[in-house]
Amino acid sequence: MQNRILIVEDDPDMVRAMAVRLKAQGYSLVVAKDGISAISVARKEKPDLIVLDLGLPAGDGFMVMQRLKALPDLMLVPIIVVSARNPKFNEPLALQAGADLFLQKPFEAAEFLGAIQNALRLWGVRPQAPK
Repeated sequence: MQNRILIVEDDPDMVRAMAVRLKAQGYSLVVAKDGISAISVARKEKPDLIVLDLGLPAGDGFMVMQRLKALPDLMLVPIIVVSARNPKFNEPLALQAGADLFLQKPFEAAEFLGAIQNALRLWGVRPQAPK
């Protein structure tokens, strides 16, 4: 069974870059481009993991985390925040708001894939075997 990952990102180039790497590893993907659609897509798709940008239209990543953590069927889904915002200020805030990991943009592909695999392993979702 493929792990389903929700990417919440408004930059199409960033979505494409993450999608190429994740699909190559055998993950199933769904995408939301703003804060409001992130909540509805997560409720419908029930992802195993969420990759969440902080700077989003229609509700930032902090609002998305607050709403997801309030939903019983999504509150335990691991969230990896990816952001170009200042990590000294935003990483502690993101972790306090419910993120499990924080990656500073730009990041290396190996760092990104390692974070995905570790989050899935640590939070009890069966990781995908490398292809």
